[in-house]
Order: sequence, then structure tokens, then C-alpha cells
Amino acid sequence: METPTYIPAATLVLFDESAPGPARHLMLERTETMRFAAGMLVFPGGRVEADDHAIAANPALACDIPAEAEDAAARVAAIRETLEETGIAVAIRPALAPADIPTWRTALKSGGAFSALLAQSGRSLDLAALIPFTRWYPKHLQHRLFDTRFYAARREGEAEAVHDADEAAHLLWLTAEDALRDAATGTHRLMFPTARNLERLAAHASLAALRAHVAATPWHIITPVPCEIDGTVHLRIPEDAGYPVTVGRP
Repeated sequence: METPTYIPAATLVLFDESAPGPARHLMLERTETMRFAAGMLVFPGGRVEADDHAIAANPALACDIPAEAEDAAARVAAIRETLEETGIAVAIRPALAPADIPTWRTALKSGGAFSALLAQSGRSLDLAALIPFTRWYPKHLQHRLFDTRFYAARREGEAEAVHDADEAAHLLWLTAEDALRDAATGTHRLMFPTARNLERLAAHASLAALRAHVAATPWHIITPVPCEIDGTVHLRIPEDAGYPVTVGRP
């Protein structure tokens, strides 16, 4: 059999703690025309590109660069994709003014290099602003296999989230519990990894709580394993990786 090709990707879980209660997270409802996860509710993110690696290797464009090159490039991708897909800019220093964000989004959407935007404006990325949350590396799928690193970061600035109509039908700020409740009632649909990560987020409702939890939890690369329960295919993940629910339907 041909060895599947994994696509390096990155996802950003934003924490909006501006109101009392659990943090809200920015999620996209993907358009039904997308090749992957059509119609699903997901966190912003996408593929890691060559330019992300170039930024991560350049101390003039990034600071607090992690030792692992793949981790560093994935953090850049998470920042870039979140800006392009939602208009929310995080970890850019000095911070982007809300009025500048549409210009940057247009440039990225048209194929402009993130590195050029940073260099021309005299800005750099604070990669330490992103907290490594988890990494999912599925092997049970038959197509479009992603090796996805998830990061968490605090929402910055006063810019409003505006969806990219090519990829997202809607943008929503939801608590983890609300997103899970919506999925249970059929309002939105969740992929297996998204549901498990929302359950984990619901148990750690602030960025500080998540940071402490991640620091105290054994690190696993999550590879769901198919199993059969009562004649139905389920997926199982490690029981000591910090997830409240470790078995579920694909």
C-alpha cells in the first residue's frame, strides 16, 4: 500500500475572557463547498507553508522561537491563518491597528507573503504568546491526512471578527459548553477531534487554567484508534492525555 502523505497544519484556540464566566472561543462554520470538513464547526487554522518556516527561522521576524523548527513554523501558521480567516490578529508586535487588518488580509488572500508584510511594517511575531495545547495525527482516514498542532492564545485588540466568505459561512464566539450543546441539538456539526478538544476546554475555562493543565498533563501525539462497540465503529484516544471523553463516534 502507498504510504499516506501527511499535511502539516496548525490551529489556534482563541480565549476571549472579556466577560464573566467561561472563556469564549472563536469558531468557523465552514462552507458546504469545502473539500475538507464541509459544513463543520472548527477552530481557525490551516496548512503550514514554506514562508512560515522562513519567518520562524528569522530572528528579525520572530522572537522567543521554539527550538523545534516544526513547532515554530506551526505557530506562525496559526497566527497567519487566524488573521486571514477571521481578521483577529494575535502575537504581532507592535500590534496591528484594526484599520490595518483588512489590508493585511487582502494581501494574504491574494498570495502575498506574510514575511513581506512583517518586514515592510517593521513588525515581528511573539511566538511565546501561543501555548502548545495538543497535536493530532490521525491514521484511520483514507484521504487528506493532517498532522495538526493546536495552540491556545488570548484574544488581542479591539478588531471584530469578520469571516472569509470563501471558507466560512459564519464566525461564532462560543464557550466550549455552548458549542457542545449546539452539536448535541444538531445546530452545528463537529468532527471527532473538535468535539474531544471542546470537552477538554470545557473543563479548563480560562487560559491560565488551561496552561496549568497542559503543564501537568503527559504530552501525547493523539492518534485515534478505530474500535468496535456494539457493532458500531468508534474511535479511541489515550486515557492519560487530559481528555474527559476518550471514546466516541467518528
